[in-house]
Amino acid sequence: MKPIDLNQVTQYVEENIGSFHQRRLEKLKALRLKQALRRKNPYLFKAKNLTPEGLIRQLLEAYLYSQEETLFGDFLEDLARFVCTHTLNGRKSAAVGVDLEFEDDGILYLVSVKSGPSWGNSSQVRKMRDDFKRAKVAHRTNNPKSNVRAVNGCCYGRDNQPDKGDYFKHCGQQFWELITGNSNFYLDIIEPLGHQARQKNEEFLQAYEKVLASFVEEFMRDYCQGYMIDWQRLVKFNSARKSKSAK
Repeated sequence: MKPIDLNQVTQYVEENIGSFHQRRLEKLKALRLKQALRRKNPYLFKAKNLTPEGLIRQLLEAYLYSQEETLFGDFLEDLARFVCTHTLNGRKSAAVGVDLEFEDDGILYLVSVKSGPSWGNSSQVRKMRDDFKRAKVAHRTNNPKSNVRAVNGCCYGRDNQPDKGDYFKHCGQQFWELITGNSNFYLDIIEPLGHQARQKNEEFLQAYEKVLASFVEEFMRDYCQGYMIDWQRLVKFNSARKSKSAK
């Protein structure tokens, strides 16, 4: 295993983190109020006695949190592949469902990289297991004596029982140490990830306030009587059976 210079990581982050900020800005600007309202529970909003602006803020925050988790998860997964390429000559696997493969101490590792530990439901985990099984069979067909180990690598979080029987789940510190040999690497990458964070977030917040004002104006026009939410009108929009004549 070769050590990776943190300057290389910093340079990679500086060259690529802008895409995360740009994509989250694009997601915000592409959102439409009616699209967001159809996906949310109007009864919950009523139970919380929200004002029009409070409702829109919660709508936007829930949407953005979901989008940002996905977008930044993608970035972290790409960073892990970049790091492993330098430390262990890691490479993109040809096997379906396997993101990365590398050799270390006579073991061939097949890795499915995920952002965090709670990434999927039981059927998604079962599919990953099946993908690992097929990949192992394919490798052992070509090299029957090969020692193959499947790993679900998660960029953050923890799992105190990593041995899952047919694969290992290494999270956070354990995962970064696996691909770098450095037990502190999970801490070392915190500072580089903040590159231009203040500048980018100020730009994002300006766009957020514009979208918020626009959505509040549209919501009050279509779903309010004066400054009061017309809950029946909102629930009908969200949940009423579509008439046969509607397209």
